[in-house]
Amino acid sequence: MKKLVLAYSGGLDTSYCAKYLSKEEGFEVHAVSVNTGGFSKAEIKEIEEKALALGATTYTSINAISNFYEKVVKYLIFGNVLRNNTYPLSVSAERIVQAIEIINHAKKIGAQYIAHGSTGAGNDQVRFDMIFQILAPEIEIITPIRDKRLAREEEINYLQQNGIDYSWEKAKYSINRGLWGTSVGGEETLTSHLSLPETAYPSQLEKELPKELKLTFEKGELVALDGEKDTPVANIEKLEAIASKYAIGRDIHVGDTIIGIKGRVGFEAAAPLIIIKAHHLLEKHTLSKWQQYQKEQMANFYGMLLHEGNYLDEVMRNIEAFLTDTQKNVSGEVFVTLHPYRFELNGIASDHDLMNASFGSYGEMNKGWTADDAKGFIKILSNSGKIANHVNQKHD
Repeated sequence: MKKLVLAYSGGLDTSYCAKYLSKEEGFEVHAVSVNTGGFSKAEIKEIEEKALALGATTYTSINAISNFYEKVVKYLIFGNVLRNNTYPLSVSAERIVQAIEIINHAKKIGAQYIAHGSTGAGNDQVRFDMIFQILAPEIEIITPIRDKRLAREEEINYLQQNGIDYSWEKAKYSINRGLWGTSVGGEETLTSHLSLPETAYPSQLEKELPKELKLTFEKGELVALDGEKDTPVANIEKLEAIASKYAIGRDIHVGDTIIGIKGRVGFEAAAPLIIIKAHHLLEKHTLSKWQQYQKEQMANFYGMLLHEGNYLDEVMRNIEAFLTDTQKNVSGEVFVTLHPYRFELNGIASDHDLMNASFGSYGEMNKGWTADDAKGFIKILSNSGKIANHVNQKHD
């Protein structure tokens, strides 16, 4: 039989693919799901049972949470990456790692084909296909939903005719949960003016009394919460569990899709937003102004390329090396207070803090220079302006 690896989530589209490709096309379907956060053991077990019932020969769940952090999330933190100054790239970042893990599994078992359930109207088709084509151009890509332009009702009818009668009632809101945030889509996000209601978000407000937290960073990585050390992944998960109870991190992102249309998506990302903002504050104290300036340009470029599926371009490794080097002195503690729907950054403590009082305090007493030094510096600094004004004062 023709061996095929299917990127399988357990949803309607990939369920259709599993049944159709095994029954109608004669493929030996090997279903694979990649956990980049958000899946419980019970959910993975349920996904496995469905895949096998739909005709898959095997099912494999790949735990890629740590790999996701090391390969992508770490650099999103180093770069303080927020797409359009809003979105922490929750879903797009996941898809890259998932695609790489799936193609590696396909090579491992010697599959000649690989399939996914993307439509022809979204970003994921681009991300998956680009990774697959670059890493394994010899493996043919099969996409029944996109190629057949199937409507949801057609997929449901086909499955029911073949004895698969799960509850395919479309949820009012589509939820995609992962380590680096949860996306929320609904009829409101298809408009330009409607906001998501409170009930659309998976995490609801449970805590109202303010809570103070201390985040400890070492070379840009979150290594402890309130003095308790753990892995960065575990600390992200712990912070999310605490902060999500305050309904922190909700927003709607509006951006340009890879295929050229505008898109709108809701999300909640309490831990990612707190970590990025806390890390950024620590950098303001520990990096030079030119480091900060150059980082902002490079990180914005990195986030754009990642979003658009260009993760494998070598320039990404170059930027990662640059971002890593900038983190040598980004160590210290950041003090945060959680409130309902928001958080405050109170300050930092670091051995690398460049607000060194021995050189003077801004707006206060100058200790490292004299008044004459300051006046001479200002005089020279104004030279270019004086020259331009003198040359051009008689011209419109």
